[in-house]
Amino acid sequence: MTVSRPTPIAAPSLRRDAADPVALARLGRVGYLEAWQLQRDLVATRQARRGTDALLLLEHPPVYTLGKRADRSHVLFDRAQLTSRGIEVVEVDRGGDVTYHGPGQLVGYPVLALAGVRGVVDYVRALEQVLVQALAALGVAAQRVPDYTGVWVGEEKIAAIGVRVASGGVTSHGFALNVAPDLTDFTGIVPCGITDRGVCSLASLGVDVDPATVADTVATAFGEVFAATLVDTPRDRLLPAEDAAQPPAPHPKAS
Repeated sequence: MTVSRPTPIAAPSLRRDAADPVALARLGRVGYLEAWQLQRDLVATRQARRGTDALLLLEHPPVYTLGKRADRSHVLFDRAQLTSRGIEVVEVDRGGDVTYHGPGQLVGYPVLALAGVRGVVDYVRALEQVLVQALAALGVAAQRVPDYTGVWVGEEKIAAIGVRVASGGVTSHGFALNVAPDLTDFTGIVPCGITDRGVCSLASLGVDVDPATVADTVATAFGEVFAATLVDTPRDRLLPAEDAAQPPAPHPKAS
């Protein structure tokens, strides 16, 4: 089936420093708390008007994360089941309910200084557009669904979005695109608190694609939507030297 690619929609005005490049860091598999700390360090740097905007692309070991409005009863597995499957549970400072991250997902954490608070909703819509365009390039016709955040194929969610915007309009958290995760791990939660819809992945849709190709495709779509030049950046170059030398702030522990 031929999927028509959506008309690219650029959102350069959302970024405070729209003319500057975005650092693209491909981090491989990173523990959730470690990645969260890196985001917090990058947020502090951008709040101080140092460094550059960044897009972190990575994968997590199995973890359920609960947003600020999450209902704990939406974690359906008991402690024994969580332990047997090696799934952590972490309460986080993003919006939204409970979601799953794990091997076989492409997780993206944009740390961007937005041009204004009024751009928050537009920012989420822009992230959805990134994923819709990337999926179209991979041969999947995905779309937004009114009243639901994320990206969908029919009645099933293929990508979840949950963000935080800190003081100074700096973003963290982001999106998770299901490439080829173990979908049975989603049975341990009510994903995003939505009871009447399912989840899917590229693999469950019959799309066999290398994870690196998915990451490249998403990065390209991100550059198109945000009208940004992405520059591959190693992890140890993401933070200015003076910020990298600072001790990390404490963060909540996994339960």
